Amino acid sequence: DLALLLARSLRPATVTGIDLSEGMLEVARRKASADTGAAASGTKMTFLAADCLHLPMPDGTYDIVTAAYGVRNFEHLLRGYREMYRVLRPGGTLCVIELSTPTSPLVKPLYRFYTRHIIPLAGRIVSRDVRAYSYLPESIAAVPQGESMLALMREAGFSATEHHPLTFGVCTIYIARK
Repeated sequence: DLALLLARSLRPATVTGIDLSEGMLEVARRKASADTGAAASGTKMTFLAADCLHLPMPDGTYDIVTAAYGVRNFEHLLRGYREMYRVLRPGGTLCVIELSTPTSPLVKPLYRFYTRHIIPLAGRIVSRDVRAYSYLPESIAAVPQGESMLALMREAGFSATEHHPLTFGVCTIYIARK
């Protein structure tokens, strides 16, 4: 979805979508072929199965690298950031959108109830899998957040790092430059 939004909004020459799952890539290809706005943008869309810790691109390939709701699932987050840094051109931008834990004493209890009870229940109902979506709050809590995430990005080589919490802190946009 992010690749299609980028094609429609920014109209770049190319967009490369990457995922480990060939099934998810097939969904992306179907969506891209049905998205008239992305098709009208003139953007060449490519979807590749690849591991974000070992990207099959040469150094300095991209102007922008994005990751939406996925870095918390990287086996080694610092290695993932180093790999993103490697494939960015000098002056390029990294934009990461990730779920986060709110810090507000008013929002935090509601968030905890929602992520620990409502989301797993909905996941069980939809997928009929007892474990479905119960990993979500665990993975959100385990990933570095805020200044800790920015420190990791800087350790990977990025500069001009910033973060912008959204929706009472349940989501954060991280920006960094090469």
